[in-house]
Amino acid sequence: MDARTALQVPADDPDALYKDRENLASAKKATDIWAARLAANPKDFDSAYRLAQARYWLGTNGLPGPDRKAALEGGIAAARSAIAINASRPEGHFWLAANMGALAESFGLRQGIKYRGQIKDALLMTLSISPAFLDGSADRALGRWYFKVPGLFGGSNKESEAHLRKSLTFNPNSIISHIFLAETLEDLGRKDEARKEAQTAIDAPLDPNWTPEDRRFKEQARRLLQRLAR
Repeated sequence: MDARTALQVPADDPDALYKDRENLASAKKATDIWAARLAANPKDFDSAYRLAQARYWLGTNGLPGPDRKAALEGGIAAARSAIAINASRPEGHFWLAANMGALAESFGLRQGIKYRGQIKDALLMTLSISPAFLDGSADRALGRWYFKVPGLFGGSNKESEAHLRKSLTFNPNSIISHIFLAETLEDLGRKDEARKEAQTAIDAPLDPNWTPEDRRFKEQARRLLQRLAR
């Protein structure tokens, strides 16, 4: 980030810093501010869930392995704090599931077994509170859960497809939902439909609230489409 850009990001505004999260230093600074605010006021719900969200970003973007794991474990702790403060809001439950899911996917079978049931419970709780939260993100995450979990433990491509299609009713332009649906359809042997979903992900507009994530997702969609073309 150049000096001109740095001047546009207030050093004490975590929301502005987090918008600049592709700059890892800005993401870390935002995380530190929310952590300090929560430490100073353990009833600060907004700081708790934003801390969980920011630690999820750090744990899934750019940090080395041990630091990624620590960030995600910290995200779980922050999400649990948010739930303890206000369990009737969806944010804590969703970011609890997100951090657990990233740990389960990135750090081996033991993590997957440890968190499998808790992830599903947290996502079902999110759905029960607000199905439309973050444009159907709970349905999208449940769709991924059913895709990733072996059938012996409750996984189901049929359920995966149903939840992913439900998530797209809230946001038809969700790049990551189209990618996840493409992978589920590929696993179901419906390769032509999978290619269509991957192309839709590539063609979809960037969401201004999620541009850093969407840029990465579009690269993922391009790699997926190349694989599906073979």
